[in-house]
Amino acid sequence: MQIDPNPALPLDHLALDPVMATMIAETTFPKVFTDYADDVYLALLESIVSQQISVKAADAIFARFRQLFPDGYPHADELLNKTTEELRSAGLSFQKIKYLQSVAEFSLTNPMHRAHFDPMTDEEVVQYLLPIKGVGRWTVEMLLIFVLDRPDVFPIDDLVIRQRMILAYPEQTNGLSGKALYQVLHRIAEAWRPHRTTACRYLWRWKPV
Repeated sequence: MQIDPNPALPLDHLALDPVMATMIAETTFPKVFTDYADDVYLALLESIVSQQISVKAADAIFARFRQLFPDGYPHADELLNKTTEELRSAGLSFQKIKYLQSVAEFSLTNPMHRAHFDPMTDEEVVQYLLPIKGVGRWTVEMLLIFVLDRPDVFPIDDLVIRQRMILAYPEQTNGLSGKALYQVLHRIAEAWRPHRTTACRYLWRWKPV
């Protein structure tokens, strides 16, 4: 599902940062898509399958995984009834099988529908989902951006975001690493509030010269 936002206000605000203004001028406005039609459960399953493998491999494995179910949807109870051998046949590792089962088990006792998450803050969503094995902060932040359409997410643990910010703000980040780098990146991103999601979409799409 494609969202049709009015980008004027976020872009006007972000352009108050001269570096971001240049990036916006050089980069085509990123189309905004909501994946999985607000299906947090399915999005988490796909995210786990995608961990540490290429997009092409992940797409193939996730497609085979879904084919294991009669209607192509891995309902929690059906997923938990699958044997390890059946799940392995889709190309899943033993560890990822455990993580997928953890998502299914969690969903049987905890609401996972969009209406449950909408009243929550971003941090409340993070803390709600972190108990699931295989789900970390970065995973939930991607869900906040691409499934729940949250406007002010700053996924600092995303490697591409950090690399692009270092390239875009060399004077502020030169020679920094670890905690010191994170502090500076957070300080830079503070100027983008409350539109940090849009800024990150530009950072992902921006092609440094």
